[in-house]
Order: sequence, then structure tokens, then C-alpha cells
Amino acid sequence: MTALWTSDYAAAATGGCATRPWQAHSVSIDSRTLEPGALFVALKDVRDGHEFVADALKRGAAAAMVSRVPEGLAEDAPLLIVDDVLRGLEALASAARARTTAKVIGITGSVGKTSTKEMLRAILAGQGKVHAAEKSYNNHWGVPLTLARMPADADFAVIEIGMNHPGEIAPLARLADLDAALVTTVAPAHLAAFGRVENIAREKASIMQGLRPGGVAVLNADIPTSETLFDAARTRGARIVGFGEKGSEATLLVSTPQNGQTVAQARMTGPDGAVHPLLFKLQSPGKHFAMNGLAALAVAAALGVDLALAAGDLGRWAPYEGRGARETILLDIVHDGMTLELIDDSYNANPASVGAALDMLAAIAPVDGIGRVSRGRRIAILGDMLELGADEMTLHAALAEHPAMASVDVIHCVGARSHALWEALPAERRGQWCQDSAEMAAEMRHLLDAGDIVLVKGSLGIRLSRVVDAIRKLGQVRPQET
Repeated sequence: MTALWTSDYAAAATGGCATRPWQAHSVSIDSRTLEPGALFVALKDVRDGHEFVADALKRGAAAAMVSRVPEGLAEDAPLLIVDDVLRGLEALASAARARTTAKVIGITGSVGKTSTKEMLRAILAGQGKVHAAEKSYNNHWGVPLTLARMPADADFAVIEIGMNHPGEIAPLARLADLDAALVTTVAPAHLAAFGRVENIAREKASIMQGLRPGGVAVLNADIPTSETLFDAARTRGARIVGFGEKGSEATLLVSTPQNGQTVAQARMTGPDGAVHPLLFKLQSPGKHFAMNGLAALAVAAALGVDLALAAGDLGRWAPYEGRGARETILLDIVHDGMTLELIDDSYNANPASVGAALDMLAAIAPVDGIGRVSRGRRIAILGDMLELGADEMTLHAALAEHPAMASVDVIHCVGARSHALWEALPAERRGQWCQDSAEMAAEMRHLLDAGDIVLVKGSLGIRLSRVVDAIRKLGQVRPQET
């Protein structure tokens, strides 16, 4: 196996000092999940990574990158000593980017970053070697970690770039040195830090600062702040591809939910002005998924890959845990038809993503006549949306007016902020309100039945994963048929 990093190469990249020769085949920041042969990076976060160096080496780490030698190590412990560990990780990231000829795509947006990253992984995997983070590593350490893990022979790299505060995206985009930048959408999220949606748009637009000369900007043309994105791309001299129903280069014509899937018709206009009809299918219902799929295909087309093959490979993508993944829960092992369907979207939430999740719920039909209740129900369990600032209660209450709510039979709410939504709901749709996820999780056996479709959606800090786990424990998880 070719080494990802050698002691000499890593020392040269970081300006550090290796205590002895070593070779690493991967990079890790967590001693608990570290693979043997990895370079352990002793970052300081909630805990100081230096406390876990000994454990990492005991678990088979090839070496550890540290800013000081932890106590209790053997004199010949394999280390890379640097002035600052995070700066050292960024230096590895920069060196990894410099040594590859991969086309690097950066993705940002208020909603859909991770789903679109995974769509691009599926699309590009049939046309080259793709590197992308397995998780949502999109912050000040996640982006450099993803880059530092990139093999030199990658053909494509897909880098997710997020933010919580102003000024975060541009330096990460510059570190990634992008061939293409994609902004999925701009919506109310992290308003506590940004105040107005227009400020969020400017921060998202700063991804263009990382574009290489002649790079491609794939931008949502349907949103009110689209001109902010387009202006930033023009200033950078980027080749612009607008996508959406108003997109002139990538236009969504029809999006139809069909048997739990989405069939989309679109057209793609190339740089030469040639127009290509496009038909693609996704293994989950939802116009937002169709829009993200169109954006991913627009990136692929801009990079010159086979568009027909890309559209076919997109059909292999499906949402995963916490991001809209669908699971069938078998409630009775004797009676195979006694099932309910779970939509696990518990990882994150803001008004736009909750609205999209409700649209998805409304597009799936429950099953009648198999449970205690005579008909299947669409049920939403919605938790607080965090970091929305001074208008957070109004934004929660406004969800009661979302058009898809008319198709939802019962809405249960979790958290102090979601109480505003609960109070705004019509009495016939108002379910239970609970202060926290543990209280709601304890109610699952009484609130759900065979034939139901259950959406669980909230910000990560509300810990609705507890509710998801409680639903799974009602029976046995059966994989979705595709």
C-alpha cells in the first residue's frame, strides 16, 4: 500500500520535526476510531488531543502530530512535532492539494450540502477515483482533515464547507483551491450570528474566493439572494452555471414524486450553447432532492464528465442516517405487513430544511387498515431549530402555515422553541408537546401504529436521535426496497 504521508514529507509540509522515520496510510483525530497505520492529529477541542496520544499509539497509530511531547511516552515514540497542531493539519491539507491533479469541488449552502456531496460522490465514482469525507466534516478542522486524507491519485474531490459565524468560508475555500464551487441555497440559518439572510448570502458567496482562475460557479438561480452569489462569481471571473426552475444553464422542468421516488426532467445547456434534455431518478421523494440532483449534475457537466452516465449513477444515491434516510420498521415478526415507515432527518434543521422535509412526508402515502387505527397517518415529530436569533419563536410558529402541513395528520413537538409551533397548529393536528427528546422518546409506543409514516426532524442539539432510536426499538429495521 502506498503511504499517504511519510515522516520526511509531513515534516517538510508542516515545518515540523519527526522523531523517527514513519509511514502513515490515513489521518485520524479520534483515537477511538483510529485505523492501524494512521497519523493521529492531537487537536485541541472539547478535550486536548495530547491526552490521547498514548492510547492512539497503543491502538496502532503510525505516528502522532503534536505541539509538545506528552508525558509517559516511550523515548522512541513516533511523533511529528509542530508549533501548532491545527496549523500543522492545515499545512498537510495544503500540501495534499498541491500534489494532486484532482478536480476539487467545494459545496456550501444553508440546506443540502451533505446530500449534494453524496450525490456527487455517486455521480463521479463511475468516472474516476473520488475522495470525499464520510461524515459532515465541513468546519475549520473538518475541511483540512478531509484534504489531508486525500490520496495523490484522486481524480475528483468533493469538499463540504459550512459556517456558523462570519468569515469562516473564504479561508477554507482558499485552502481547498477549488476548480468548482457550488452553492445549494441560501435560507434562514445561523441568524443569531448573521442577523439577516442577506448577510448569510454574502458569507456563502465568499466560497468564490477559493476558485481557481477559470473555475466554475454553480449557483441557485431561484432564491431571492441569487444576485449576491452571481455578483461574487462575476467578480472572480468564474464561468457561471445557474440551476433551478429559473436556471438558464441547468433548468428543472418537472419533478414528480412516484412510488417513493422522484422522477425529474430537466435540460442542460453547455458552454457551446447546445441544449441537452435530461431525465434522472432519485430513490427518495422530494423536489429539494431533485434540485440538489440537478445541481450535482450541473457540476459534473461543467467538469466535462459523461452526463448520461452521471444521470444513471445518480439513481444509486439514497439519503442516509439523520439526513432523510427512510427505514421500514417491522412491528410484528409474525405478521410481515405490520410495518411503519421512519424518515430520519434528525441531524439538522432550519425553516427551509423543515419545509422540504414536510414536502417529502406529504409525497409518501401511508398504508390503511393494518394497525390499531383504521388508516395510516402522516406524523411529524419536530424539534427546535437552533441559532435562529431574535425571531426564533416567530419562525417556529410560521411552520404551521407551510402548505404541506395540510397533508400531515399529527404533529408532535419537542423543545421550548417548538412550543410556539405547537400553539400555532390547528387543534385537530396538534399532537403532544414535550420539553425534551427523552420525554418524547418514552411516548413512541403509544403514539405510533402500523401503517404510519413518521418524520423526525430537528437541530442536532435537541437530540432527536433518541426518538429515532426509540422508534427503531419498537420492532426490527427492514431495509427499504429499491
